[in-house]
Amino acid sequence: MNQGMWSRRSFLSAAAASAGALELRSAPSSDPKVIDAHSHLHHRSIPTWSDDDRKLIDAADKLGIDQMWCSTLPPERPATPDSFRQCNQWTADAIRRFPGRIRGYCFVNPGHARESLEEIERCVEDRDFVGVKLYNDYRADEPVLYPIVELAIRLRVPILQHGGHVSWLEVPQPRISDAGHIGTLARRYPEAMIICAHVAGGGDWEWTVSALRASPTTYLDTSGSVADAGMVERAVRLLGADRLLFGCDMSLTASVGRIRGAEISEEDRRKILSGNALKLRARRAKA
Repeated sequence: MNQGMWSRRSFLSAAAASAGALELRSAPSSDPKVIDAHSHLHHRSIPTWSDDDRKLIDAADKLGIDQMWCSTLPPERPATPDSFRQCNQWTADAIRRFPGRIRGYCFVNPGHARESLEEIERCVEDRDFVGVKLYNDYRADEPVLYPIVELAIRLRVPILQHGGHVSWLEVPQPRISDAGHIGTLARRYPEAMIICAHVAGGGDWEWTVSALRASPTTYLDTSGSVADAGMVERAVRLLGADRLLFGCDMSLTASVGRIRGAEISEEDRRKILSGNALKLRARRAKA
């Protein structure tokens, strides 16, 4: 498929593939065949949070997404310990509310080192959260993150790092990480499982894919609302399907269509849709 805008034929093909996603839904007792490795629950300061979370599950049902790995983020920055503890409690509540459908990321602000480490340990060990979520409180290459990464390595859980290469977004996220920052951290800790978030929603995705070649232990999630053709194919070609995780980051239809319509092998598609996420999860089981 040529780089650039989607043709009508390409769009319809992807839409048809998305509509057929329900056929890949797995039985409740088996491993999920489609895992959204980057999703969010709604902060309870939003009056409609309960209905909005239910709508998220309903949309996942329609699109054939078996399981969603979610975090809850506070609206204020920088996040305080009370704030991120409350968000993680709400994530735990959602796991109970939607059994088998939601798994949790523990969101913390690394600037509060002691509280963050205690919260990660509690969420992973006691609540069986799947990993750690970091936002833009600090860049990925700042030393304040080192204790967080070292704990994640010991617990054998991944870190989902918010990121993007966005030269036009200077003030709202002055400490946003890009693939270069994430790669620097990954090269310091090659045993860590670090996921660079939303290639399709973080600015210059071609730069991001190319930059991650220099840090072969990192992963990339495919989430976001950008619909440029050839994105998944280029990521598979340059990074390999083993390093890609299916994600939506709330852009469910676009994200499903992006993977279903990609001109890649079915084996690679299965790896992206859930195989790689399950391998990350299996590393925790060995802890």
